[in-house]
Amino acid sequence: MLSAQRRRQITSLAAVQGKVTVTELAAQFGVTAETIRRDLAQLTAEGKLYRVHGGAVPARQFQTDYVPLETRKHSAALAKQAIGRAAVQFVPLDGGTIFLDSGTTTAMIAEAIVEHAESIDKNYSLSVVTNSPHNALLLSTDPRIKVQLLGGKIRAQSQAVVGDVALQTLALLHADVAFIGTDAFTLTHGLSTHDAAEAAIKRAMIAYSDKVVTLCDSTKFGLDYIVSFAEPEKIDVVITDNSAPKGFVAQLNDTGIHTVVVDEQG
Repeated sequence: MLSAQRRRQITSLAAVQGKVTVTELAAQFGVTAETIRRDLAQLTAEGKLYRVHGGAVPARQFQTDYVPLETRKHSAALAKQAIGRAAVQFVPLDGGTIFLDSGTTTAMIAEAIVEHAESIDKNYSLSVVTNSPHNALLLSTDPRIKVQLLGGKIRAQSQAVVGDVALQTLALLHADVAFIGTDAFTLTHGLSTHDAAEAAIKRAMIAYSDKVVTLCDSTKFGLDYIVSFAEPEKIDVVITDNSAPKGFVAQLNDTGIHTVVVDEQG
């Protein structure tokens, strides 16, 4: 296992469990205690963990700060690409309609749809409603995809369309599947984000669709942001990467949420 992947798993374990210890981590990953101490030192320097005697705890369990878009683009990039490719299996390419949320992971779905479309029957069709100008422009390059970009205000920080106009439009629409990104996910607080306006769009997409597919790379598990927009029971499918804590994945499956775990390396 690469050190970067191991450190991501350590961060996720700390978020879910509340604390990790050097002894337990060394046994779990089959490495020396000194290797784990270096991992914890690096994660502490990055502001992800806080060192305590014998181990570490999450630096910020409850999130309030916004993570800039450029930072999010480079976070867990390989995992997001794999998640996007896996999400295509839930896209109704027989004339169906999807809601496609904004965000760096949903952008990977848009790319995967266009790539996948090149290799399948030329008569397929799909309607996409999105609040992401980036996703809309990318998908519109394929004439078989009907794209509707929601109107409203664009948040400069996330490049997402939000506001009353977008919400009023969503209330008139219906989708077979909603693909929703999230900044954080716990089984008590559900899906959450930092901004109330973006949360409102996500909540509406969930309300007006038949199936909800959540895209959640492993760095999001166990964290909370200030605005919750979906309880776990509103979610049908979670797609995550293989750095996700096995205990959390098991809990998701136990609650009836179909969980797809992808290999971020391929």
